[in-house]
Amino acid sequence: MDLTPILAKRRSVRRFKPVPIPPEDLEKLLFALQRAPTDASAQLYSVLRVRDPALREAIARLSGDQEHVRQAAEFFLFLADVHRLERLLAHRGERMASWPKTALHFGVLDAGLSAAYLALTAEALGYGVCFIGGVLNEPEALLDLLRLPPGVFPVVGLALGVPDEEGPPRPRLPRHLVVHEDRYRPYTEEDLEAAYRAMAPYSRVGDWGRVLSRYFAQGGAMEAREAPYGRALARQGLDPDLPQGSPYYSLGSLIETALKEARAVLFRRGEAWLEREAEAFRGEGRPGEALVEALKKARGEVPDWP
Repeated sequence: MDLTPILAKRRSVRRFKPVPIPPEDLEKLLFALQRAPTDASAQLYSVLRVRDPALREAIARLSGDQEHVRQAAEFFLFLADVHRLERLLAHRGERMASWPKTALHFGVLDAGLSAAYLALTAEALGYGVCFIGGVLNEPEALLDLLRLPPGVFPVVGLALGVPDEEGPPRPRLPRHLVVHEDRYRPYTEEDLEAAYRAMAPYSRVGDWGRVLSRYFAQGGAMEAREAPYGRALARQGLDPDLPQGSPYYSLGSLIETALKEARAVLFRRGEAWLEREAEAFRGEGRPGEALVEALKKARGEVPDWP
């Protein structure tokens, strides 16, 4: 099949007809998502097919109150999933090594590829789709709602159904700004202006810069997501510098918190000290783990050693 006509007209669909997906088409979609490539055969992803209306409602609300999450015939949540691999290794008496950054990288990649394969198959069958990045608006609440075990993390949602709207495809950047040859080519001022001109139709007022500012500049949506995203990663054991379940979004944020409650933080091999004027508190373990323990002792949350 020549996919060029499908790709040429593809766009996100946010209004769907109240028509269910026939079982034979659903089978094709589920088949497609599992045929996506994966590194070293690990398949570090899982997919939640969310059918419960109450769950759909909660996810829609947590994702920015997006009506198409409620309205779509099908809604899938793609997850990076290291938990299943850990269970598989344990089943054969193996203990999984510590590689959280790499695990997250390949888990997100596997989930994204799976979502893309499902989406393209759906569009080839005549359905409309919309990826939902808003599932990362409140990731900690989503972990609770879906009872995701350690090692499992939401990546992206996908609403799917029979389209109830039409429109032109969204613009894309000029190809020469995206496809580099042999070496990464520096951007000129003319390149950057060409990008804004090409993407101007993306904005209702013809100014793509307003979209970029709203999401990516200081004070934008992505900055607001950073701390809850980091806390959720630590909670799921996917931050290499913090103990699982830590309420901090990075080792740096932990150190900043500690320095607000003490005059100094000292690290030694296998331990951390939090110093006040006339007292000090010691934690043991790797730097993040040790400092969390020392901070808990300083706050009286756990007994200090004699």
